[in-house]
Order: sequence, then C-alpha cells, then structure tokens
Amino acid sequence: MSNVRPRRSALYLPASNAKALEKARTLDCDVVILDLEDSVAPETKESARKQAVEAVQAGGFGRRELVVRVNGLDTPWGKDDLRALAVVAPDAILVPKVNDDADIHRYNAALGAMSASVNLWAMIETAKCLFRLDEIAAASAHSRLSLFVMGTNDLAKEMGAALTIARAPFLGALALTVAAARAYGLGILDGVFNGIDDDAGLLAQLQQGLEFGFDGKTLIHPRQIQSCNEVFTPSADMISWAKSVIAAFELPENADKGAIRVDGKMVERLHLAQAKRVLVILAAVQGKV
Repeated sequence: MSNVRPRRSALYLPASNAKALEKARTLDCDVVILDLEDSVAPETKESARKQAVEAVQAGGFGRRELVVRVNGLDTPWGKDDLRALAVVAPDAILVPKVNDDADIHRYNAALGAMSASVNLWAMIETAKCLFRLDEIAAASAHSRLSLFVMGTNDLAKEMGAALTIARAPFLGALALTVAAARAYGLGILDGVFNGIDDDAGLLAQLQQGLEFGFDGKTLIHPRQIQSCNEVFTPSADMISWAKSVIAAFELPENADKGAIRVDGKMVERLHLAQAKRVLVILAAVQGKV
C-alpha cells in the first residue's frame, strides 16, 4: 500500500482550452486529465495535442497526478498523440474504448518508447468489454495497466440505456468492474455526473460510488471538486473505526487470533487490512506519504 495516491477527484479538461489548462494548476483536484478525445473537435485535435504536450512539459501541477486521455489507435490521431507524449512523460496515459486484453497489449506496445514511469489507464465504456473484465484486468500482470476509469456516458449510448442519478441499468456493470479491478490490484475511478448545477444529484452519486468501492470520481466541472473530495476522504467515524481495529489487533493477547471483538462487533483480519488502507489513504490525502 506504499504506492497509494489520493484519487478522490479526477477533473477532465479539454486540452484545446488553454485557459482551462492554466487554471487546472490552481484547483484542488487530485488528478487532472487533459483530454484529447471526446471533448475535442476533429478540427482542433492537432492544436489540442500541442497544448497538452506543452502543459505536461511546463509542469506546475504540484501534487496533482497529470494524465492525458488520447484518441484511440484506430483513429487518425491516436498514434500521433502517443508519439508526441512520449517525450514529455505524463503520469499516465488514459486510453479509450478498450474491448479486450488484446487492446491493452496493443496500447502497451504503443507506449514502449515512453518512460517506465508512465502508467496505462483504461476506459471501461463499451458493451463488449463488460464480458471481458477479468481478462482485461489480468493483462496488468504483463503491461503498464494500473487503473480503470468508468465511461458511463459512452456505455449508456451503446446500451441505449437511461443514465439517471441512480444508474439502475448500470449497477451490475459498476459492481463487476470494481470487482475485476480489485482482483488484480488496480485502482478504479467512477464515471462522470453530467448535472453541473445539480448538487443533490452529484452528492447522491458520489455516495453511491463510495459504497461501490471506487477510489474517486471523474468530473466535468471544477465546482464538483469540493463535494467529491469531501465524500472520498475517510470520514471521522471511519478513521476512528480503523484506529480501533488496528489497536485491538496489536494487543499481545490478540496476536494469533483471526477474529476478535471490537466495539461490540466481530472483526477479522480482512478488516485489519481494510483499516490499514483507510489510514494510508488518509495520510496520502494529507500529503504525508
């Protein structure tokens, strides 16, 4: 868990918007995703790529993780995106519309010229990939793949399903994607919430994402950052529980026990691992790791 980073809030910004890129250096999000794909019109793809490369090269994003979402390799821009970004090395490259493990290995090969520090993140946003989540996640053993990002807008489009606040048609997909990610030690971010001015709807979906086990949520507007950070920061109750569980298992009389009683509840060593993760995440949020 030493490599845990806070990824409570991941803000998409179109790389074609120079003012937005400059503002991103001052925002309180954990991750900045410079987008070359969906939010950039075809006629501005090349200029957006140039601005993304310049932004990564210039730096100044502080503790924020800097990620670039590229166009797919099957588009006229994908190969050029990766070629241009190879010389500046963002923290991660986010690739769209992954269908299977072959796509992961194809992108991984395309990242071959990049620094070993550059991670591969994958969008989970096609109907096909939902039936291959295990094999996609398993590809992380032989690639740079380290994180999934839900693409609920594209998934809704492919399925012809309604993307409501409650996201009833996608509950199974959300749960299975989280399970696949955790099975192979990957991070995972929830999809965006489109209601920029719907604070109540955003909060409901943030709470839902937290309950599902996401590390954080992708966002489309800076005004969503504060609520996102608050929800995905361990609560006072969670911190208290974690400290109690750790302290209890550290007692000499509990050293060899697999399950003990803490605050009137039975907890097992699996809960001890969860408790330690809570404190690691808290420390990361507070900038202590």
